[in-house]
Amino acid sequence: MSHPQSYEILIVPEFTEDTTGTTRTGAAIRSAVVAATGETGASGYPRYAGEGVVADIDPATHAVEALLVDGAELDYGLSVRIRETDTGGGSEAATDI
Repeated sequence: MSHPQSYEILIVPEFTEDTTGTTRTGAAIRSAVVAATGETGASGYPRYAGEGVVADIDPATHAVEALLVDGAELDYGLSVRIRETDTGGGSEAATDI
């Protein structure tokens, strides 16, 4: 199975409610492009790394199974969105971890 070679990781605040009561995600507070390392992470999924971010990503579902930002886990209240960067399609998936 061929895995994407890179993703863009977007760190966003969890879903918020605006003044109209509509739920939406906030703007990205950090982003990083991560590339396949050729390793398998502790989660059993391919590992991607770059720009201070290390992520284990399930290539079938695009779910982020593990994530470190500058060596630390995400703080509560933050979510992850990913986007493939090497397909040109720009498909995006959201993961709460």
